[in-house]
Amino acid sequence: MIEPSAAGAFQINRLVACAAAAAVSILLAVPANAVSTRVKFACAKDFYANCRSFEPNSDEARACMRSAGQRLSPRCVNALIAAGEVSAKEVAQRSEAAGR
Repeated sequence: MIEPSAAGAFQINRLVACAAAAAVSILLAVPANAVSTRVKFACAKDFYANCRSFEPNSDEARACMRSAGQRLSPRCVNALIAAGEVSAKEVAQRSEAAGR
């Protein structure tokens, strides 16, 4: 028979193992190129206005959003910069090239 203190430790170890397994399975289920929640909220209108024919989080959607660059809202652009999807330098260069 397991002593009460050992049983408690066993239960904690079991819970930690289950939590770790759940975390790993969640991480593996998320695509490596998944867009952050901040970008999803900031760019939802831009995505539907410009790129709704593409599957979200797809390479095609990313290419479409890049080509829509100057039509994207400042809120979306700022979220994309913060997420590392595009650099502030690239945004500035594109704006300058477009005469904005």
